[in-house]
Amino acid sequence: AARHPMSSDDKKGRRPPVAVAEDPWAKWRQPAPAADKADEPARPAKSAGQSQRPPMTTAGASVPPALVEAAPAEPVVRSRPAGTLSPLKKAAPARKTAAKGAAKPMLAKPAAAEPGADGLKRIHAQSRGGKARDAKPLRPASSVPAVAPRDPATAPSGVRLSKVMSERGLCSRREADLWIERGWVFVDGVQVAELGSRIDPAAAIVIAREAERDQAKQVTILLHKPVGYVSGQPEPDCKPAVALISAETWVRQAGDPEFKPWMLRGLAPAGRLDIDSTGLLVLTQDGRVARKLIGEDSETEKEYLVRISGEMIANGLELLRHGLKLDGRPLKPAWVKQLNEDQLHFILREGKKRQIRRMCEQVGLRVTGLKRVRIGKVRLGDLPLGQWRFLRPDEHF
Repeated sequence: AARHPMSSDDKKGRRPPVAVAEDPWAKWRQPAPAADKADEPARPAKSAGQSQRPPMTTAGASVPPALVEAAPAEPVVRSRPAGTLSPLKKAAPARKTAAKGAAKPMLAKPAAAEPGADGLKRIHAQSRGGKARDAKPLRPASSVPAVAPRDPATAPSGVRLSKVMSERGLCSRREADLWIERGWVFVDGVQVAELGSRIDPAAAIVIAREAERDQAKQVTILLHKPVGYVSGQPEPDCKPAVALISAETWVRQAGDPEFKPWMLRGLAPAGRLDIDSTGLLVLTQDGRVARKLIGEDSETEKEYLVRISGEMIANGLELLRHGLKLDGRPLKPAWVKQLNEDQLHFILREGKKRQIRRMCEQVGLRVTGLKRVRIGKVRLGDLPLGQWRFLRPDEHF
């Protein structure tokens, strides 16, 4: 009988194996090279009770494991076969990043002393997740350099030269500094040209002829100030008294220098006279005159004629002479005489702001007119209202 073309193996119901080369998935089922396996993370071993995954099949046929193991090792080609999915890429190593919002480990800090005000401010800011902007550590007291006490032996001795010259009436301190810079001052026969020099208060001081000529150019002017003019810096809608100094209002005297515009430079009032008052006003460029009239230790007398209204309180005249206070300070004794019912005669040795008017208010009087007629030894005399003259060489305050 003719034999069936099937082999004995076919008779047993076994189908011939599918060739690996004809299977497009065969190379993807082959085990990866050793280098690739090393890079892949180790998979946990399955327990004996777990079911094993069946081998992959192609067109309903199962490939025996023996054929896969017996297949020759060929280099893995990573080309994509037509109609298949993309091959898996090797996973990149995972980055070690802290979880968002995870707390950072706290480092142990050395024990410190109890914080002060700035330390508490910084700790409070850190507890809120911020930083103290202005909080700075306090510097311990031990780190502050100690100031060495001043040695009396090395401290400068004596009195400033400019102060001694001013006290002796030679010039003002400003003029003294100018003369010292120019080398016009000699102390005990030695020229002094350094500002701030200190000398013995009893030393002999001589000024050069250049200083005497420079001082002789300085002028002092006597003005009969009318009502409505202010003595010093003018206020809004007020006229300064220096505006009255001109060649047209000048009263000439024998021996007077010729009036020049430069004489107005540095011309300042030596003493205050209110806008509502009239009388003698001194304007000068000479620091010696200004110091004598308005210096802190000035004792120059100033004489006034005052018109008043109202009824004086009992013992008011005695209070005007001595016993009143202004700005919380007692006034110096004054010479006050009542000439008639509406006029008083004052002689003062000080000059506070609106002093006579404020004194009269304390005793029930109101000043309606005030005129200054004398400063020191210089009188207003017959100088016309609104006009001026030079202080003569033979006149002294």
